[in-house]
Amino acid sequence: MSQTITVTNDDIFQQVKLSYKIPEIIEQIVTRKIISVAAEEAGIKIKDKALQKTADTLRLINNLHTAEDTWKWLQKHGLSLDDFEEIAYTSLISGKLAKHLFADKVEPWFFEYQLDYVGVAMYEVVLDDEDLAIELFYAIKEGEVSFYDVAHKYVQDTELRRHGGYRGIVRRKDLKPEISAAVFAAKPPQLLKPIVTSKGVHLILVEELIQPTLDEKLRTNILADLFSQWLKQQIEPIEIIQSF
Repeated sequence: MSQTITVTNDDIFQQVKLSYKIPEIIEQIVTRKIISVAAEEAGIKIKDKALQKTADTLRLINNLHTAEDTWKWLQKHGLSLDDFEEIAYTSLISGKLAKHLFADKVEPWFFEYQLDYVGVAMYEVVLDDEDLAIELFYAIKEGEVSFYDVAHKYVQDTELRRHGGYRGIVRRKDLKPEISAAVFAAKPPQLLKPIVTSKGVHLILVEELIQPTLDEKLRTNILADLFSQWLKQQIEPIEIIQSF
């Protein structure tokens, strides 16, 4: 027998509290208020055409290709068209504020911290047994088995296993210090001796070291990092008064 259950706003708020989400949501609210005030002080204005373009981009990101798709998505998330427009507005104003504050600081930051953006194309297998890792290391070195075969047998993650343990292009700052030191001292292509960390024993094949170039993607990433750091600095000294 089918059953109807009514979910109220009070129910939703209570679940938010029970899910320990209040601090996270409060930080998001404070962040939005900080961005709004800073954008107004900077005299940043939003044109209707730019807002529409951002809204269209959000629809594409969420696979909302028709009006019906959009209405169903809004209903599912308890949003109105005005709410959707506010989401687009916040996204657009955040990007404009980030560029206003840091567009001219991206290049100096890149050249000062260039080493942090050096990348590595690497393959990795993480094992629990150091003796096994050493045994596999020498087996690969001597050509008794390939790194791909080892990854296919020991990598737990399905997609990573299918790609032979390939991690993609990884930046220095995204690696543990003990792994980073060994990886960026390698002479590719090179299989590194097993490295022990708190996560396990890492068997790593360094395929290529990639010197960074300040392309549009990296410029966007640095801009986002600088903006994120600025937001944290704005939030830290604020006294938040909860009223509920």
